[in-house]
Amino acid sequence: MTSTDLVRLAQEWLDQDPDPETRAELQGILDREDHAELAERFGAKLEFGTAGLRGELGAGPNRMNRVTVMRAAAGLARVLGRGKHVVIGYDARHNSDVFAADTAAVLTGAGLRASVMAGKWPTPILAFAVRHLGADAGVMVTASHNPPRDNGYKVYWGDGAQIVPPIDGEISRAIDTVGRVDELALGSDWETLGHHEIVEPYLDAVTALPIGDDREIAIAYTPLHGVGGHILAEAFRKAGFETPVQVGRQAAPDPDFPTVSFPNPEEPGAMDLALDLARKTGADLVLANDPDADRCAVGTPLPLGGYRMLSGDEVGGLLAEHVLRHTTGDARLVATSIVSSSLLSKIAEGYGVRHAETLTGFKWIMKAGSGLVFGYEEALGYGVGSNAGLPVHDKDGIGAALTIAGMAAQAKREGRSLIDLLDDQARRYGLHATGQLSFRVDDLSLISQAMERLRANPPMELAGRTVESAEDLSEGAAGLPPTDGLRYRLSHGARVIVRPSGTEPKLKCYLEVVIPVEDDVTKARAQAVQDLDALKKDLAVALGL
Repeated sequence: MTSTDLVRLAQEWLDQDPDPETRAELQGILDREDHAELAERFGAKLEFGTAGLRGELGAGPNRMNRVTVMRAAAGLARVLGRGKHVVIGYDARHNSDVFAADTAAVLTGAGLRASVMAGKWPTPILAFAVRHLGADAGVMVTASHNPPRDNGYKVYWGDGAQIVPPIDGEISRAIDTVGRVDELALGSDWETLGHHEIVEPYLDAVTALPIGDDREIAIAYTPLHGVGGHILAEAFRKAGFETPVQVGRQAAPDPDFPTVSFPNPEEPGAMDLALDLARKTGADLVLANDPDADRCAVGTPLPLGGYRMLSGDEVGGLLAEHVLRHTTGDARLVATSIVSSSLLSKIAEGYGVRHAETLTGFKWIMKAGSGLVFGYEEALGYGVGSNAGLPVHDKDGIGAALTIAGMAAQAKREGRSLIDLLDDQARRYGLHATGQLSFRVDDLSLISQAMERLRANPPMELAGRTVESAEDLSEGAAGLPPTDGLRYRLSHGARVIVRPSGTEPKLKCYLEVVIPVEDDVTKARAQAVQDLDALKKDLAVALGL
């Protein structure tokens, strides 16, 4: 694309942009004749997929802004059709409330009914609202745990779950047919959903989960500058717990996330303030939500002092057994993604229930089949259900936090801890230890090159374990839809999966080793650490990163 073409596209954008801030930003780029910046913003566009849209805020089609959002809303309206009902939620990120209002204006202008949440509330409440209100679709304006400069746009269908193909493709093609946004008809007669209409029914639903009967537990909690704090506190009070003590510096929503490098509880340093609070207060449990509260991080005291954050797979295994102990029936189903631990299949076998493995993302877990009572993914996402099913058809950090608190309170009454429960599982099923190797890049071509190297020269051995099978997931495997990824099954039950992240500029590698345990779990854990470290070293060499 020539510089002349880029300038023309930028001027066309400038002429229709309703936002004075992004207009001024783009005018400055034009005045500076910064053609490299124009090429970055106008030489590509944010692609609408199953995760909706997500990207950096700013002017141009390769950024999140009011024009991008209005085009997305217009495309959604064309796929749904007049008279359909869409629920709209938003978090506390920069411009989330503006993007929600723009979405409502476009939808109502196109003859649809829009209901906008009255507050900056967690993503699980939006997912719950779609089904509770019998809506045809939902939109959540959030970038979850991405950096402060990002925002996003998730779309839910009438089943309360995020969209999957072919719906995403239909919406994407409809977006491409949208012309200038300043020529769209805009409405102003949308509804507002208050606390009574939607938050209270949500709280009724999650406090009815199989939490257990014990409530005596001291909790240190952080919402990581997100929107989970007030809702989680309400949920805990309603369920009969004492209100968790919150990290004061992270309690109020703040779109700049000033105390963390990345507002993701998995990132190094993100949990430091919560762990400091736990030490000062002698907490029995540490909990955190990510900024839109659909994920939940868990920390527990160690026998010799201090605290340890549990992995998503560890929490997933504990929650799975808890749910299966509190539900009944042979038709029950538990599900997890292919990158999560294989432990869930062993648990399902032990309880005589069905198990399903899906592609990465809760949208796929929710499509695992009927009878789903529990689903999880290793990235701290959990869907907790009961005999009545899952109240939220997406991951829910509030419902998960309640259930974990009930589990930990019961363990405390029995003089035990979550570490003891993990040791019990290791003895029953073997120690399933998982780890990750991630590479964050500025140049996305480095990721595709690394994947090409592995496809061309698959490893024959990793960390002394023979590669027994290699699967290219882009060709489909085990009945799963095709996805960009590689799976290696190694000797002695180990496994490696390599895939590009769907939401961040990262190449992610998911590792698992299985260590038999007779009695000494500590020895098995030490062996697992060594084995995972060896896998990481060999895999990094194979990737060339």
